[in-house]
Amino acid sequence: MEHLGGPETEEQLDRRHRRYVDLSTDTTGRGRMSRIVLLPEERALGNIGLWVSTWQDEPVYETGWAVLPGFQGRGVATLAARAVAERARAAGLHRHLYAFPSVENAASNAVCRKAGFDLLGEQDLEYPPGRPMRCNVWRLDLGATEAR
Repeated sequence: MEHLGGPETEEQLDRRHRRYVDLSTDTTGRGRMSRIVLLPEERALGNIGLWVSTWQDEPVYETGWAVLPGFQGRGVATLAARAVAERARAAGLHRHLYAFPSVENAASNAVCRKAGFDLLGEQDLEYPPGRPMRCNVWRLDLGATEAR
């Protein structure tokens, strides 16, 4: 949570977990949280989400991920981001998939670049609510068919 406001209290962890469970059991198509798993061992390496959001008055998909420290730097998040992009593309509900990593989070910005997102610029956002954060705005055009 270094780039997302620091450590969370037990109460904050419980609320976030409930949001993730609710999202994962949603049947309306608004999104899904997924575990990132190493096969065939079925070892959990982290998580990645895909959810419907609004960006500049346009309905879009948004994604975010977390990989356990022992597995960072191995391409795990990049593979997961590509898989989420394919899931979003297959759903066909929105034209774009966005990610908003902190400008200070070099690893997540590298994931966006390697997964084929285009850097649109920087933006001041609040995450978590009440905590200002300078983010890079990354966008993947889900309608594009050319290989990156």
